[in-house]
Amino acid sequence: MVVAQQFEIPLWIDLAATAAGAVQGAMFAAQFKDRRLDLLGVGIIGVVTGFGGGMLRDLLLNQVPAALQSNWYILVATGAALLGMLLQRLFSRINVAIVILDALSLGLFCAIGASKALSVGLPVVPALFIGVVAAVGGGMLRDVLLGLPIGVMHVGSLYAVAAGVGALFLVGATAGGADITVAGIGCVIVTTVIRLLAVRFGWSLPEQRTLSTLRRLRRQRGGALD
Repeated sequence: MVVAQQFEIPLWIDLAATAAGAVQGAMFAAQFKDRRLDLLGVGIIGVVTGFGGGMLRDLLLNQVPAALQSNWYILVATGAALLGMLLQRLFSRINVAIVILDALSLGLFCAIGASKALSVGLPVVPALFIGVVAAVGGGMLRDVLLGLPIGVMHVGSLYAVAAGVGALFLVGATAGGADITVAGIGCVIVTTVIRLLAVRFGWSLPEQRTLSTLRRLRRQRGGALD
């Protein structure tokens, strides 16, 4: 069992990550004109996306969610969500910046989640799970509220995988005696880089239908050789 200190970051960075998630969540929700979401609806989607992963993390760890221990989280997430909706066209033109912020927030939430799980004495595998849930939980809750297929479960740019590799780096570095701050920064860098490269080059895991097709082709080739 690996026991580590919690990866601590300044409050303003945590709030910035929350705001980035809220902006993207609101922008995503605002695209669905047919669902006729009002300001409140879009705001709720943004808020849930912004700190939903952190709330799931703390609930799994049987702790009071960090978002409820400060006035700033809800205020920042709500303001960012409304801003994301009102300035959707502007933000869509700087999509690259949004993707980078999203990747950074993914890494930050992953590092905080995994290190927090280790700090309370969870074994390695559950700590990895908590790190991934903290990173992708907001997006999962967003999709559930919008009645959409959960994005991380379908073919697309690596998201949960990036968080998983980052969490694995943090756990491995901590087990090797690295300082938690160094391990946390490394986790953020690894997660962010993998996510950005996946978006840039369109990396994704093999689709289930693709695997089935490959197996069928191999059987057919085997039969032809016989």
